[in-house]
Amino acid sequence: MTGETTVRTAVRIHGRSSQRKALRALLDALPHHGGHLLVAGEPGLGRTTLLRWAARSFRAGPVLHLGPGLDGGAHVTVEQLLDTLRAASAAAPVLVCADDAHLWDAPARTALDRAVRRLSTADRVGLLLSVASDRAVAPEFARLPVVHLDPLAPSGAAALLDDATDGVAAPAVREQLLAEAEGNPALLVALVRRLSPAELRGHRPLPRPLADAAALAEVAGGAPSGPSAHAWDLLLTVAAAGRAEEGSDVDAGLVHDALRHLRPEPGPGPHAEPGPGPHAEPGPGPHAEPGPGPRAEPGDGPRAESGPGPRAEPVPEHLVLAGDRLRFRSPLVRRTVHATAAPERRRAVHRALAEVLETGGHRLTGLLHRSWSLGGPEPAPASADRLAAVADRLAAVAADGAVPASHRLRATAYARSAELTADGARRAERYTAAAEQALLAGRPDRARPLLAAARDSAAPAAVRGRAEWVRGVTELRDGPVGDAHQSLLLAASLLAADAPADAAAAALAAADAAWAAGDLPACLATLAPEPPHRPENPAPGSDGPADARGAAAHPAAVVHDHRVGMRALLEGRLDRAGAPLGQVVERGRTEDRPQTLLRSAAAALLLGDVDAARSGGARALAAARQLGSDTLVPQALEYLAYAELRAGRHPQARTHAEEGLRTALRTGQRNTAAHHRAVLALAASIEEEPDVVARHVTAALDTARRHGLAQAATLAQWAAARADLGRGRPYDAADRLGLLVLPGPARGHFAVWRLAVPCFVEAAVLAGRHEDARAVLTDFADWAAFGADPQAAAQLARCHALLAPGEHADALYRRALDRHDEAGGDFERARTALLYGKWLRRRRRPREARGRLGTALAGFERCGAGVWAAQARDELRALGAAPQGTGTGAPARLGLLTPQQLRIVRHVAEGATNREVALALGVSTRTVDYHLRKVFAALGVRSRLELARMVGEAEQDHEVQGARETRQVGSYEKTGAEH
Repeated sequence: MTGETTVRTAVRIHGRSSQRKALRALLDALPHHGGHLLVAGEPGLGRTTLLRWAARSFRAGPVLHLGPGLDGGAHVTVEQLLDTLRAASAAAPVLVCADDAHLWDAPARTALDRAVRRLSTADRVGLLLSVASDRAVAPEFARLPVVHLDPLAPSGAAALLDDATDGVAAPAVREQLLAEAEGNPALLVALVRRLSPAELRGHRPLPRPLADAAALAEVAGGAPSGPSAHAWDLLLTVAAAGRAEEGSDVDAGLVHDALRHLRPEPGPGPHAEPGPGPHAEPGPGPHAEPGPGPRAEPGDGPRAESGPGPRAEPVPEHLVLAGDRLRFRSPLVRRTVHATAAPERRRAVHRALAEVLETGGHRLTGLLHRSWSLGGPEPAPASADRLAAVADRLAAVAADGAVPASHRLRATAYARSAELTADGARRAERYTAAAEQALLAGRPDRARPLLAAARDSAAPAAVRGRAEWVRGVTELRDGPVGDAHQSLLLAASLLAADAPADAAAAALAAADAAWAAGDLPACLATLAPEPPHRPENPAPGSDGPADARGAAAHPAAVVHDHRVGMRALLEGRLDRAGAPLGQVVERGRTEDRPQTLLRSAAAALLLGDVDAARSGGARALAAARQLGSDTLVPQALEYLAYAELRAGRHPQARTHAEEGLRTALRTGQRNTAAHHRAVLALAASIEEEPDVVARHVTAALDTARRHGLAQAATLAQWAAARADLGRGRPYDAADRLGLLVLPGPARGHFAVWRLAVPCFVEAAVLAGRHEDARAVLTDFADWAAFGADPQAAAQLARCHALLAPGEHADALYRRALDRHDEAGGDFERARTALLYGKWLRRRRRPREARGRLGTALAGFERCGAGVWAAQARDELRALGAAPQGTGTGAPARLGLLTPQQLRIVRHVAEGATNREVALALGVSTRTVDYHLRKVFAALGVRSRLELARMVGEAEQDHEVQGARETRQVGSYEKTGAEH
């Protein structure tokens, strides 16, 4: 190292919006009443920073910083503390901040607890405490409402890193820093400070380990210690055992058996093996004596039967025993315990775990611990052969599909094998395999630094090609898809000579990236006919990255057919697309590999076979879950959600998309999450939830714009426009949709914009843009003729009916309804019935109109399309009908209005102009003006704002009355009372 990087101190807070919102609510309420909050989080997550932010933000009164003693350490009585707080809040509200309250002794905590209990809300005292969550919360603070701090999300950690370094970190260095910090802000800053400018910019190799014992202990506030040597061994054994599963909880029985191997002689006290003592790295280390802070006394807390002999000690405060599982309360403390232990003791613990696991038949986990029990990273020449043999065994067992192991465990094994491998090419190959397994485990944040470690110019083309393949798939799910496209093309080029089937699969994945980006020329170029290639035998366990595999399953058949079918479809040769894509769908009916099933579901969606798409997606979901392939679960749910949308089953689509969004965010797949948000926006666009639509549209577009996701952006914009159309705002809907469907550079995604044409035609006709509506029908007619969308034929007839003269429209509406009966789908059929009913009402055919509108209302209610059901109810009221279950009412003064006036009032209250109201209701603006004058006179209002307020109050009164009647009915049922 040539020096340290200076980190800017004025770094803003990242990723804590919900926590600051909770603190802000407390501060804003203090002028009126008191309140309390407890901020809890592991060391380094920013508890102190949040308290300082709250203190700076509070302007209504003084801020007191409270310690365990107000006069330099002497304890105060409860009365003294109360007097102090009440005196401070006499003239103005006061905020009391107590940082690191977990370090207080019991008398200080008790005094504060009793004082808080005796304070009333009228005292206007706000108490803001922070405690570390690496140990149990003291009982004196247990009753306080808690604001939890979790590790930063990847985006928040990346923003903090860029803020702290002014964005100068090299990409590979950046990825490794983010992976090592694991979302802990203080650790991330400490790691940056440790690097020299040359190391930060990637000009010199990074120190190993990057997060050493000193850095971890600094952030954790020192190395944890146990009340005895046995307790320290218990901490170290749990930390070591959890290393194989990245710190998850571990089997208490495994720890128990390992401790018996570690301490074969019963009884407390020192043993032959060294206990806590000299440490591997400089910095504070654990000692046998109790450290500072509260300790478990004999008879307190759960006990772990993990030591030799009959004695059972309480579980150390840093651990949680839940059933037969043990875990650390804090991942940072777990890492610190492991890193600060004496090297010999740490290796002895791993050796004991290896013996227990190997005896129990756990080959891969036992071998991992065996490798960690060996010498340091630079062993003596005499042990080099032994390390190489262990590395080879690790790689072989990790590649053995017959060995039961999670993707996460295989990733750890491959990475450890790479660390022990001297040959550069083999090391790069093993790091690449580790990255692939990390990706399958849903950890792209782990895959990226492993890929950075795999970079080796001396590696053969096939190894470098495989690394680019994994890198491209990672970016396809969580990065700019343009970058993913280039990485996957490079992978195909590097793999072409030695692994042509893998090259074809990488090229198909590159086409997926171009598809997501909406780049039709790039997609066609990538799907160009592939040259003939010789058969190959893939290496054992080498099936390809997470969602580009398939060549190994059917020697390139699935990949080839999908590629040919996609290209034919995009070239408009629809007659040539059906056969190869149909072959992909058929293979999926007998497959059980999730990658092949996902291809089958995608092909079925291209062909419009929604039932096959649902079946393939559901089977892919089950297969991915059974194999533990977390990264494939959100993609399977995405295909399921799209299939349900295409079938018109919006509630089912919403269910799949909600789960898909959760799993996509959990597995670090922001691009997949954007697609799920677009589906959720489309599903919500038919319901009375404009805020939900806006939220999902905004979030989807945020990721889509940054990562170039044209498909997700088009779907999100379509959702926003459909919500406008449902709420009677055809001008806004036509403006949004016109950008998506009309020819021009801003046209939407090449495979999606046609789906939005029926909405555009309806909005354009209502907005008086008939020529624009006619301009898109030729393309849509070709799309309907292909048969890829089961609803398209009925929608096309509906669009022609909207544009047809009166003498032809009737027959076209009937034809559209007949086509809907053939295709199924409640929502689209109800939309056609609604438009037909409106048309009939304007033609003075009320009896026929009432029947069509009643059918439309029933269809909308059946599929949960609340905003469209409201339109059908309004039309029925205009006919003088009284639809049941409207859910709305017009009490008091609003009850004096006619049905037509009520319809106009509702639109005006939602912000529509007179012209928009006229278009929505099919009347002239003069009619709207006339009715509004009558409404203003009847209700005694003088502005549209007053009218909107009156409508809101009336609806609220109706809801209250409905709830009261429901309670009364329940009371009558319980008591048997009669009216």
